[in-house]
Amino acid sequence: MMTRRVMLGAAACAALTGCGSKFKSYDGPEVTRVVVMKSQRRMYLLHHDKVLKDYRVDLGFAPEGHKRQEGDGRTPEGRYVIDRRNPNSEFHLSLGISYPNTKDVEVARAAGQSPGGDIFIHGRAGKHRGKGRDWTAGCISVKDREIEDVYAMVRKGTVIDILP
Repeated sequence: MMTRRVMLGAAACAALTGCGSKFKSYDGPEVTRVVVMKSQRRMYLLHHDKVLKDYRVDLGFAPEGHKRQEGDGRTPEGRYVIDRRNPNSEFHLSLGISYPNTKDVEVARAAGQSPGGDIFIHGRAGKHRGKGRDWTAGCISVKDREIEDVYAMVRKGTVIDILP
């Protein structure tokens, strides 16, 4: 009888912990490209030309124009690649964007500046909830429950186009 209770209790705990996991699974069509339309504050996950999901996003605190240097608060513009995944992000979950590229580095250095880096698609996580629009240092932010879906759907190596 005691063994049965222990087994039932363990099964119940396993079931409950699965419900609250930030790691979701996805078995739909491959996301072949991510498109961010900065002026519309929208991000689209595409399978070739078909939109699979779209999200409202927040950007850097100075969202207009291409990121030129570290600390300018701009979200980069151009074609990049998802180059890393961070399951332990301070922002719930995050997907790294390959900014800066060679041209970004050249432009910043010509101006005597650092191009910056660490640009991600991420959630809001606790202390960042309730902040107004365009609050990041240059990243692309979605709601925590949305980054869970994005994190499950988008793989390392996926192209991301960030448009004005």
